Amino acid sequence: MIELYRGSINTWECDEMGHMNVRFYIAKMMEGLAELGHAVGLGHAFRTRAQSTLRPRDQHVRFIKEAHAGAPFTMTGCVLEVRDTSVLVYQQITHQGDEPCASFRTWVDHVDVDSGAPFGWTSETRKRLEALKDEPPAATAPRSVDMGIAVRPSATMADADAIKAPVIGRGVVLPQQLDVTGVMMPEFFIGRVSDSIGHLLRPWRERVAAGAATRGETLRMGGAVLEYRIVYRRWPRVGDRFVIRSSSGFQKEKTHSFVHWIIDPDTGLAWCTSEAVAVSLNLDTRKIVPSSPELMTLLAEVAPTGLSV
Repeated sequence: MIELYRGSINTWECDEMGHMNVRFYIAKMMEGLAELGHAVGLGHAFRTRAQSTLRPRDQHVRFIKEAHAGAPFTMTGCVLEVRDTSVLVYQQITHQGDEPCASFRTWVDHVDVDSGAPFGWTSETRKRLEALKDEPPAATAPRSVDMGIAVRPSATMADADAIKAPVIGRGVVLPQQLDVTGVMMPEFFIGRVSDSIGHLLRPWRERVAAGAATRGETLRMGGAVLEYRIVYRRWPRVGDRFVIRSSSGFQKEKTHSFVHWIIDPDTGLAWCTSEAVAVSLNLDTRKIVPSSPELMTLLAEVAPTGLSV
C-alpha cells in the first residue's frame, strides 16, 4: 500500500459524541482518493475544468476505533480490483501504532464530468492501477454489513411512502457543499444523515437514560456508528432539495441498524441509499450500552422495516 494522507484531527471535526464525525472520514477518504489519482496519472481529476473525474459509487466503511481531537493519523491505500471503467480501492486510516481505526472499500467510477457517464481508463492509467494491487488486512473486512447483497435497482419516494418511513431530515444543497465539478461532495450525504439522526433516535435514547435513572444510575446516552454501506446513486447540485426517510434494520443486544434514503422530493428519485450499523454509547465511560429485550423491541418500533440499500 502507498501513503495517501498524513495529518491530524481538528477539534471542529468532532461532534457532540466527542469523536470525529463521520462526514470528515469521508472527506479525508476523498482527499486520499485524489492523491491516488495523482499516483495513477489522473492528477487532473479533482481540478477545475477537468474533463474526467473519479466518483465513488458503492462504499463500505468500518469505524474500528474512535478518533479524538488532536490525534495524528496516516492513510494508506491500494487497489483490490480493476474493471474497464471502475476500480475497487482500499483505504485505511491508522492512528499511533499499527492498528487501523477505520477502513474504506469503495467502487470508484472514472466518469465524464459533463455527462456523468463512466468511460475507460487509458492504458497507462490501467497499468498503474494494476501495479498498486495488494491485499487488505482481514481485520478490517465487512462484519455486520453484507456487501454481497445486490443494490436494489431503484429507490423512490413512493417506496418510502408505502411503508410510511418517517422523515428525519430535510434541506437544500448549498454552494459551499459543491466540489470543483459542481456536484455535492460525498461527505455531505453521510453528513446530512448524521445531522438528522437525532430526530429518529433521541426519544429512544432519553427513554433508556430515564430507565437508568430509576435504578439510581446517571447515563449520558449517545451513539457510535460501526459500519456503513453507502450507494451514491445521483449527484445533486446547488439548490437541489432532499428529504431523508428511514427504516429499521436489525436490532440486537449491542448493535442495531437503520436504512437511510436521501431522496429528491422534486423527482421522487433517491440521491443516495445507505445502511448504518451502530451501538448505543455511554458518553462518560465510552462503553457500549447493551439493550434489554424490552428496549430492543422499543428500538424496532422507532421506524418500520422495508427499505434496503
